[in-house]
Amino acid sequence: MNPIADNLSSINQRIANAAARSNRTADSIGLVAVTKGRSISEMRAVLATGVTDIGENRVQEAQQKYDAVNSSVDASAAVRTDKTCQWHLIGHLQRNKVKTALEMFSLIHSVDSLRLLAEIARRSEARTQQTDILIQVNTTREASKHGLDADDLLGFMENAQAYPTAHIVGLMTMGQLSATPDANRPAFALLRLLAEKIEAQKFPGVTMQYLSMGMTNDFEVAIEEGANLVRIGRAIFDPSA
Repeated sequence: MNPIADNLSSINQRIANAAARSNRTADSIGLVAVTKGRSISEMRAVLATGVTDIGENRVQEAQQKYDAVNSSVDASAAVRTDKTCQWHLIGHLQRNKVKTALEMFSLIHSVDSLRLLAEIARRSEARTQQTDILIQVNTTREASKHGLDADDLLGFMENAQAYPTAHIVGLMTMGQLSATPDANRPAFALLRLLAEKIEAQKFPGVTMQYLSMGMTNDFEVAIEEGANLVRIGRAIFDPSA
């Protein structure tokens, strides 16, 4: 019996049900398994179930795990793989950690200032690459949360045009820690509305491919409101907590 596999099976069914309620299919929703504080063996157990995307909150913690997780042997194929999954940075990124972050992460969810975006662009140019990023919006207006104010987002997108190597591919938000998932429905609906407004502006090089919202407590509501990336940790590893 594999508890992680059982937990993921239940989560995937809940994702499929929520997707159906929003007239979508389960395969249109991406699951990012949040591995903050989890061991390498736990991460490997998740990847063994077929999960392809993992999320870390801190650059330093990801550094401690990255090589061990990525340089592994696929027992079924007996082939050494250099990268077994896509890494997502879902926590706040400090500018002095950008260089290191770009060496590991395929998608940065938490860009919340023009200074940070500019640093990502500068470091990306040095690596001759584009870096996919999401803009974090504080849709709950909580002072304790990172993220742009919704009213500032369109102006931010205009200024971001000066930094094309920081490739904007969507938006991210975090709901309130609430016992009632529906309490976050307005915040999630707002993010979807903001994405629609950005799409209408047709900013060159900008897409709204991803709406990253929803965690263990509220991912079903987030999907119903348009999320196509959900960030789930506790429900995978410790659903009884």
